[in-house]
Amino acid sequence: MAAAPTQGAPVNHWAVLGLDPGADAVSLKRAFRQQARRWHPDLNGNDPHAEEQFKAVNEAYAVLSDPARREQWEQGIDPAHAAAVGLDPFASGFPDFDDYLETLFGRPRRRTSFDRDPDDGPDDRSDWEADAGAAEPMQPPPRGDVTPAPAPPPPVTLTADLESLVELTPEQALQGERVELDLPDGSCVEVWTPALAGDGWRLRLAGVAPGGGDHFLQLRVRTSEGLRIDGLRVLYRLEISPADGALGCMVVVPTLDGPVQLRVPPGSSSGRLLRLRGRGLQRGEERGDQLVEIRLVVPQDLTEAEQALYRRLQELASEFDGG
Repeated sequence: MAAAPTQGAPVNHWAVLGLDPGADAVSLKRAFRQQARRWHPDLNGNDPHAEEQFKAVNEAYAVLSDPARREQWEQGIDPAHAAAVGLDPFASGFPDFDDYLETLFGRPRRRTSFDRDPDDGPDDRSDWEADAGAAEPMQPPPRGDVTPAPAPPPPVTLTADLESLVELTPEQALQGERVELDLPDGSCVEVWTPALAGDGWRLRLAGVAPGGGDHFLQLRVRTSEGLRIDGLRVLYRLEISPADGALGCMVVVPTLDGPVQLRVPPGSSSGRLLRLRGRGLQRGEERGDQLVEIRLVVPQDLTEAEQALYRRLQELASEFDGG
C-alpha cells in the first residue's frame, strides 16, 4: 500500500504510487489508476485518511507525468501545489470516479469483458473489477448476440526423429559404455549405455533432435565371427543344408572362447535352438549360455543330380501323404 506523505517531510512521489524511481510511462499510468481506485473517497466512505491519500496520489501523477515539473522535483525544487495557483481539481469536491477518469484520460473507463485498454498491463482488468466490487456488486457482462471468437489453433511444430548406429564390443555392452553423440546442430550429447545391453537394442534420447524430436541409438554388438550379444547370452545362426538337417551332422561353431564342435541332431528344422552351456558372457558368479539357431539353406544353383534327388524326395513325400 502506498504511504501517505508526512506533514513537512519531502514528498517521494514514486513511493506514493508504489513505483521504483525511473519507471516508464506505462507503469506510471497503471500505478496511478490502481492507487486512484484504491483511495477515491467515493470508494472509501468510512476512511478519513482516503481523501488526503487520494490528493497525494493525484499530485504524484501530475508531477511525474509532466516532464518540466518532474525535472524541478528531481532537482529538489518542490513544484507549487496545484491549489496554491488555483488549479486544485478538488477545490469544489471530488467528482464521480468514472467521470474523473474520463476527464483525465479523455475516454470512458467503464468496460465489459469485451473491451480492453491497449495501454493496460495483463492485470489491469482484474484490478478494476476487484476495486469496483467494493462499491457495488459486479454485474455479469451483457450477453446480447456477442459470441467470443474461438481460440486460435496451436502452432504446428515440425519434428523429425533421428537415429544413429553405435557399435560396441561384448565387453563394452556388458559393463556399459560412455558414448559421445554429435547432433546436427553442432552440439554434443554424452550418453552411457546400460549394462548388459544387447545387439539390436534401441535407446531413445527424448527431445534432443531438431524441432523437439527424439534421437534413437541403435546398438550393434557383434563379433567378426557373427556372434551376437544379448545380455549374458551369445546368439549364433548356423546355416546347414537340408540334408544335414534331416540326417544330422557334426559342425564347428565359433564361441567367445574359440571354436568348438557341435552335434546337430537328425530331423533338425529351421528355427531349432541348440544350447552350449557356459559359453556366454560372465559377470561375477553368473555366466550365460550360447544359443545356436539352425537355419536350413537350399543352394540357389542346383546341379542336375541334385535336382533329380529333390524331385525324388518330392515324389516320396507325395506318396507318403497320399498313403
